[in-house]
Amino acid sequence: MNEVGINRISRREFMKNGLVFAAGAAGLAAGYAAVPDVFARAVYSAKKDGVTNDKVLVMIQLAGGADGLQTVMPLQDSRLRAMRPRLSAAMDQALPLANTTLGINRNLRGVKGLYDQGKVAIVNGVGYPKPSLSHFDSIRVWETADPTRRQIDGWLGKTIAKNYDSQGHPLVGCACGTSEVPGALRDLEATLSVVNGENSFKFNGSDADRVMGAIYNGTPGIYGALFDQSVFTARDTVARLRTAHERYVPKAKYNDNPNLVYSSKNQLGAALQLAAELVISGVGAKILHITLGGWDTHDQQLNRHDQLMAYVDQAVTAFHDDIAAYGMADRVLVATWSEFGRRPQESASAGTDHGTASSMFIVGDGVKGGVYGEMPSTSGLDRDGNLKFTVDFRSVYQEILASHLLVDAREVLDQSFERVPFVKVA
Repeated sequence: MNEVGINRISRREFMKNGLVFAAGAAGLAAGYAAVPDVFARAVYSAKKDGVTNDKVLVMIQLAGGADGLQTVMPLQDSRLRAMRPRLSAAMDQALPLANTTLGINRNLRGVKGLYDQGKVAIVNGVGYPKPSLSHFDSIRVWETADPTRRQIDGWLGKTIAKNYDSQGHPLVGCACGTSEVPGALRDLEATLSVVNGENSFKFNGSDADRVMGAIYNGTPGIYGALFDQSVFTARDTVARLRTAHERYVPKAKYNDNPNLVYSSKNQLGAALQLAAELVISGVGAKILHITLGGWDTHDQQLNRHDQLMAYVDQAVTAFHDDIAAYGMADRVLVATWSEFGRRPQESASAGTDHGTASSMFIVGDGVKGGVYGEMPSTSGLDRDGNLKFTVDFRSVYQEILASHLLVDAREVLDQSFERVPFVKVA
């Protein structure tokens, strides 16, 4: 009788074609509990094709709901000034964008310099139909690219699973500066890496090697081979990260401000420096994700938002300068996203409540710079007093996928959207 499925796979064959757990992730040592499911994915869903281009995507999540109207401001909107008697002070100090009636936050000076060089695209009015004002629900929408909230897999994880050999190259998809896999990267068929920082390329826990050895010794047959290969590849990945760290010399100055870090506990500058190291050292990184919290500004928003803008500006421009010095700025695209914007009406506590449409920034030498999308009108708010979106966020995702990463966007998003052509096409 001919054997099928896992019964046909010898230990030697598996050692040659197996998969890895997430290198550097806190869950590595616990991952063995899901061995049967993970093993099935390795056998039946492994990608064998290599990377087809050298482009890299860095997504920065501004968690909490970043206020688009204090980031990109319609400078001639008297109605907005009336709705924001205190917050509108930011409009008087905004940096005007040439040939528009818009200005960006006064602390985005570095980004403004890149914009003037044609290296920044600003997409206004980004949102989705029937918006949710719940952090949890709206984050899920953005992470899965599904406003109906029926999908489970993240759009970036789905991209990795369908296009890259992440099981053989675990640094294809990487979350930087965190200990958790963000929802946008999750997919049952994608192997991911989670790296806390450039100086922590190791297994969590001093007894990790001993514990993993004990688990392996007590796991017979094919699952023992699975764990053996997983640990071997994870160790190899950590070694490659350490080598990359030793060879990488930053060519820009990254600064951090721990006073601005709240729920995400993420040092943005350090996380972007780690991202630069992964890109520059050539370890195979394709899709990187970074999260910065602190944007849920229900009170005293003016100074808080301005400080966060300065923080983002310094980190993003340092990252661009770093990769540009290595001649890689045309390969790397940086995009910001937040689960929603804020209401146009300021609150009694000089903040703003959860809103809807906002703006996204796309940065890189491969960007066709300028302003895209119509700025939502403050005179045509919805019945809840929120902005009406003018650009579906999936149109932005589609352009990133199709024109930058050169993959089938419809395969990831399940449908096509109106194009927002902010990526240069050769």
